[in-house]
Amino acid sequence: MSDSAEASDGSHDVEAELSRDMGLWGITFIGIGAMIGAGVFALTGFAAGLAGPALLLAFLLNGIIASFTAMSYAELGAAFPRSGGAYNWVTEAIPRPWGFFTGWTNWFAQAVACALYAVTFGSFFTEFFIILGPLHHDFALFGVITKTVLDKALAAVIVAFFAYINYRGAEETGQIGIVVTTIKVIILGVFVVFGTLATLKEPNWTVTFLGGQGFFANGVTGVLAAMGFTYVAFEGYDIIVQSGEEVKKPGTNIPKAIFYSIVVVIPIYILVAFAAIGGIDVTADLLSIAGVSGTPADWTTWQLLGELGELGIIQAAGQFVPYGLPLLLIAGLTATMSALNATLYASSRIAFSMSRDKLLPDPLSQIHDSTRAPYVSIFVSGAVIGLMAIVLPIESVAAASSVMFLLLFSMVNIAVIAMRKNRPDLERPFEVPFMPITPVLGIFFQLLLAPFLLYTLGLGFGEDGFIALVTMTIWFALGVGVYYSYSQERELERMEEQTPAVVTERAPEDREYQVVVPVSNPENVEQFMRTAIDLAQENDGEILVMSVVTVPQQTPIEEGRAFVDEKREVIDEAMSFADDENVPVSGTVRIGHDVSTAILNTLEQQSSDAVLLGWRGRGRRRDAVLGSNVDAVVTGAPCDVFVEKIGADADGSVDSILVPAAGGPHGELAAEAARAVAHSEDAPVTLFRVRERGETDGGENVLANVQAALGDVDVTVTEVEADDVADAIVEESANHDLTLIGATREGMLQQLVFGAIPEEVGRRAESTVIMAKRNIGITSRIRRWFHWE
Repeated sequence: MSDSAEASDGSHDVEAELSRDMGLWGITFIGIGAMIGAGVFALTGFAAGLAGPALLLAFLLNGIIASFTAMSYAELGAAFPRSGGAYNWVTEAIPRPWGFFTGWTNWFAQAVACALYAVTFGSFFTEFFIILGPLHHDFALFGVITKTVLDKALAAVIVAFFAYINYRGAEETGQIGIVVTTIKVIILGVFVVFGTLATLKEPNWTVTFLGGQGFFANGVTGVLAAMGFTYVAFEGYDIIVQSGEEVKKPGTNIPKAIFYSIVVVIPIYILVAFAAIGGIDVTADLLSIAGVSGTPADWTTWQLLGELGELGIIQAAGQFVPYGLPLLLIAGLTATMSALNATLYASSRIAFSMSRDKLLPDPLSQIHDSTRAPYVSIFVSGAVIGLMAIVLPIESVAAASSVMFLLLFSMVNIAVIAMRKNRPDLERPFEVPFMPITPVLGIFFQLLLAPFLLYTLGLGFGEDGFIALVTMTIWFALGVGVYYSYSQERELERMEEQTPAVVTERAPEDREYQVVVPVSNPENVEQFMRTAIDLAQENDGEILVMSVVTVPQQTPIEEGRAFVDEKREVIDEAMSFADDENVPVSGTVRIGHDVSTAILNTLEQQSSDAVLLGWRGRGRRRDAVLGSNVDAVVTGAPCDVFVEKIGADADGSVDSILVPAAGGPHGELAAEAARAVAHSEDAPVTLFRVRERGETDGGENVLANVQAALGDVDVTVTEVEADDVADAIVEESANHDLTLIGATREGMLQQLVFGAIPEEVGRRAESTVIMAKRNIGITSRIRRWFHWE
């Protein structure tokens, strides 16, 4: 879908389109990474103390209950693939003020979860320093109070650091996220293997595992409390739908990603709990670290894990995994940083969306002019997170986070029921089965867990449960005050002023050939359009002029529309050249997080035949050949590719064309393009053949194939003998206005895009050079295999 609007002077229609660049593989790993985040490292120990050996059952039941709500998320996320998630759905389905309070709850839930990850990071970092650093043998120097202060200070620092990273627009790319998640899964797999071996090596391992108190050591109440306490660990599917605007085929990929991630996570959590409870030994050293009295005989393994808290599985790994302490600490630090960044990102997006809808003050929806990040919402969310991380105990933070998510997910289940009644004709790529039984079960079980969780923490709303309850009460009280003193009136104003947006679907024109021309620099537009016009006219085709508005990952992709007008002028100028030549032309502005991905999406969606890219004549980064964006498009485009470097003295006219003779499909494509330019400019072509010294093959077949591709144009064949092919071509190019050269075949391990000779000619030639690469089908198939598209 796209918005169609006129350019600034009203002469052309230019579309603004969102670029969807995440496939099923990437979005699934976002969910897995969010679920197997800091929760499994920070909460397993606490939860073991609540449920005992029945923690295994608690994780299984949590996964089942989470699946009820996950179905609601799948239906609504597939039907409304845009940022905002639960806030947008409840606003759409249920009369105000429930939309506001859902957004208010979601903002706080993500912020509290982020505070949990920050506090856990501080604890892990301090523990890493104590255990592996110079104070390893002098733990008393730190003491409990000093360590707690240091934990909190580090939590504040890491929140501030990631707030700044988000403000700068930096992001954890999809590939990095996949790598980090894979590392976490591998390390937890190692933990499970060694923990299971340590458990089963004892003939009477069941006695040790159960601790002499049975599977339900703390009864059903303990299981329910552990379920509520760890439910936050299953909230990763909320992060999946927050990225809905950027998902390819969201109607199918969002539901699949949600269910795949849950199916992967449930057995991992159960196995980790089994390995931790069964594999650890109660020792005097661990009792000392936990700060409890008694002898090892007085304590069961699950009780010890509960006292160790967030350090439970870390200390367990230290016993039965080789290099377990540093390995799990590093994994825990990585997990907490990754989860912290994701939840800070989600929290700030929710505040941004509510401000955009006039429910929160306008500054929260301001986007920075240079970084294009929602910087006010990032810093406000960071301040809330940092304050909670400093003030609240980790158990209270975890409890508050879980309860807030339980309430939030209940609202989503209510929304999916209401939406079935309010919007019966809504297109639903995925539908929750057994409506309304499934969401009702989700609501019932989630509301059941909340009071058990708070009650069990400290027995009867003890200190930690009481602090969590007071924290949530204060937040809801603030929400009531904000809504009735500010948001309610602004919401009514917005509803009165709001007008429907004109949305159109761009239908492909009936044409034989389409060439796409990405433009950004007005200085080079005329030259690129001349080439595109020649190609379109020769092939009886059309031109699609496009430009890309980029926004950082922290900014909802929809907000890139605010910057579309910056691109309309250059697109309109480009389109005017095609109008003058009576060539069909259309324009589009793509909005995305990455230029090359937006271009590739356009080529795929339009089924384009060719793309014409500009090149400065050098790579912008050390790891790029022609430039990171050009490299990505050339290697990934599902069509023919032309890359043009405009000569220093180019004036738009072409009086002479040079075509270095090269065999294969790429050389023939270059000749076909030369024929198009020659027909348009009435320019002669020099077919240039370079023989290396001592070469006996005359290359008659190559010359014949290229001449056939040149067709009926005026061709002069020139052959020379030289030590260096590139040197000879560069020297000859000085006698021509334009050189068209095809890609050459190189070794797969070489960092080349078109090949050594074409790239050397492109860099060194003073006149204009166009490098051509024909789509032979292999690249597109490989891309589909590895991206699961």
